[in-house]
Amino acid sequence: MTLPAFRTGSTPMALARRERLRKGAAALILVGWVAGLALLARRELFVGDVQRLAEMALRVNPGATYFAVEQNGAQIGFASTTLDTTSTGIDVIDYFVADVPAAGVVTRASARSVVSLSRALALRTFNVTVTAPGANLNAGGRTDGDSSVVYSLTTNGQPSDSQRISVRGPILLPQLVPLAIALGEDPKVGRTFSIATFDPQTMEQRPVALRLAAESLFVLVDSARFDADRAEWVSALTDTVRAWRVEPQRPDGGGFTGWIDQQGRVVQATQPGGLVLKRMAYELAFENWRISRDRVAATAATAGDIIERTAIAANAMAGRARIAELRARLTGVDLRGYQLDGGRQRLVGDTLIITREPPSTLVAAYSMDAERPRQWRDRFRRELGAEPMLQARSGEMVRQAVRIVGLERDPRVIAEKLNRWVFDSLKKEVTFSVPNALDVLRARKGDCNEHTQLYVALARSINIPARIATGLAYVRGKFYYHAWPEVFLGDWVAVDPTFGQFPADAAHLRFSVGGLAQQTELIRLVGNLKIDVVEAK
Repeated sequence: MTLPAFRTGSTPMALARRERLRKGAAALILVGWVAGLALLARRELFVGDVQRLAEMALRVNPGATYFAVEQNGAQIGFASTTLDTTSTGIDVIDYFVADVPAAGVVTRASARSVVSLSRALALRTFNVTVTAPGANLNAGGRTDGDSSVVYSLTTNGQPSDSQRISVRGPILLPQLVPLAIALGEDPKVGRTFSIATFDPQTMEQRPVALRLAAESLFVLVDSARFDADRAEWVSALTDTVRAWRVEPQRPDGGGFTGWIDQQGRVVQATQPGGLVLKRMAYELAFENWRISRDRVAATAATAGDIIERTAIAANAMAGRARIAELRARLTGVDLRGYQLDGGRQRLVGDTLIITREPPSTLVAAYSMDAERPRQWRDRFRRELGAEPMLQARSGEMVRQAVRIVGLERDPRVIAEKLNRWVFDSLKKEVTFSVPNALDVLRARKGDCNEHTQLYVALARSINIPARIATGLAYVRGKFYYHAWPEVFLGDWVAVDPTFGQFPADAAHLRFSVGGLAQQTELIRLVGNLKIDVVEAK
């Protein structure tokens, strides 16, 4: 199949490269968040037990820990966590920086968070800065009692997006989850924990079930000395540390994966994109990385390209015509937890069958003029509502949608008009920021995430149910991570304003629905999922 030509003159190959670059940058920024550079979390393990939290806080020891960031056994970055106790609270400072090979070039990204906590470990204020080529993100805010968070997000110099988000009970930050696990009770293999995390991208609470899966001993470098002959730092003293492995109770559960010691300090952690954080002395974690980086500054190796690692090869597909039906056998991963079955998709055993929507589903089951019953509104409450970075009720968003739609009243025609406008109006350009619908509307550029976020906001702003789907799309013989909207007409219909398809062809494999943050659930497919295309027509 031939991809539609963009107005900017992008070729399918350029599109694939841009998509790969975007996904790699997204994965890189994601690493920054998951490595502890996120905003908020709330733990149900200690809900209502403020006194116990206060007692735990007294056991928090100030100090700093350092980590080497590795990919495929080679160090590519540095991270650190510093805890500073005061008479009135605790300050936690996290830092992350890495040089990641991406699309043949080395991409530098960094993130820094400064969080202020009360003596009971409750969040007071936070400020997070993420920087990558072409992207600058700053998020900051404060709590307002135990009931809400006042939150402001600025991306790439665009006007800030401020929100007040309701929360339930005291909220803690993600990097304190290992600390709370260790200080709450004596670590024991088999012990389980229920944690309701707060996703900083979607501003939604999400339950995560963790368990202590194993116990082991680690030999960590305590101090280092400089070896003049080797011109690098080497181990001077080591310490044997007992650690417990924390992992999700279910493979699709999400959450922290790694080893923590009895004080709740991370010993080793696995991050999305195949990155691993290993605790060690500062000189080995940072100085040796700096020395090595200087030695190879002129070389950008592609062997560990994080972008290409997100491509999942298909066995065979000639071209990419507008595929009406695709059958693919999915093996190598546990498919439980993914939203593969429903609507245009059927999962039969390990075979996924995708059928492009027939004309009958493109006929709206509702009217733009008639009052919709309460049951209908309740059914689509989420798919019609505004979200922190999906401002469906913004006056600016509503006015733009009305200008696009004009006097048209047929929901099907309206949905297609919005798809065509987003496709025509947005410059196809790799971006690195967290997608924000108003920012996209003003900047008029981006790739699949930005196209999807804006389309969904426009559709919802004029009361057409729309949601975000994430999964894989076929481009030049491989499946790459992709996001696209689904709009409700007679049923849910997949559309793709990035490729200009209405409806989207059957070469879109949906794995999740409900937000761009769900892409984190797709990370475990990398290097594991095998796709055998049985039939494409």
